Amino acid sequence: MGSENDKKPTSPNFGYKLIFLGTGTGKFARGKQLRATGGIILQFEENQFHIDPGPGAVVRAMQANVNLRANTGILISHSHIGHCNDVNAVIDAMTYSGLDKQGVLISTNNVINGSESHAPYLTKFHRDCLEKVIVIEPGQRVGVNEIEIKALYAKHTESSTIGFRIMTPNFVLVYSSDTEYSAKLIEEYKGANILILNTHSPGEEYTPGNLNTLNATKIIEKVNPKLAIIQHFSKRMLEMDPIQEAREIQSKTKSQVLAAKDGMALNPLIYGMKTRQQTLTKDY
Repeated sequence: MGSENDKKPTSPNFGYKLIFLGTGTGKFARGKQLRATGGIILQFEENQFHIDPGPGAVVRAMQANVNLRANTGILISHSHIGHCNDVNAVIDAMTYSGLDKQGVLISTNNVINGSESHAPYLTKFHRDCLEKVIVIEPGQRVGVNEIEIKALYAKHTESSTIGFRIMTPNFVLVYSSDTEYSAKLIEEYKGANILILNTHSPGEEYTPGNLNTLNATKIIEKVNPKLAIIQHFSKRMLEMDPIQEAREIQSKTKSQVLAAKDGMALNPLIYGMKTRQQTLTKDY
């Protein structure tokens, strides 16, 4: 017999929580697990979304006391290993290897169907374990229960990469995924209450397809979210201390800025709007 934690809640009520199951990236930080790479969990009332489940996602979820059986959906921004490696393991956990077919995967065509140069990360078996699989491109929107998810433009070395704009009745959360700076990002991110920026490098150091602290500062200054969170740190960023980098950004902007840590959890509702948005009906 399974334990209580193995069971999918019949009527989950999470409240509101944003949990970081990993804040590292790059071959050194990821390979040595200097920071974990399990992705991000968003819990909103009766919904739980797992964003970018990279290596170790299932183990890190267990350590954070997150029940993957309660997943409503999985959001994956692109087909790099640090963002989608554990997609099949997470689906396996949330569906009991397909015995309880449920949940939705929202991602790019490269992750779901593959490309000329790469096989899809999602296996046919695990695709069939889900209630719905949705390929999404920048500008497109999907409604899941009362939440609207929009795919955002990103400029990364994996050309199909997207960010996510997650609109709940109480707050708007934007996740940049991996992207270089572009003026186009400002329009994409405007109106975000919480802005999560994958900030790979410190200062002005340039890494193709990724943000650095200078880029993050420019974005946060123009978007002006209530809370900005930098995460997805390279070995070099960790050596320079992300907390200090966050302080530098905050000193130059009007936003509260945090450097995420593995296992960090916060209540996104604190940074939400006073009025409720119009809700959507489920379209999957």
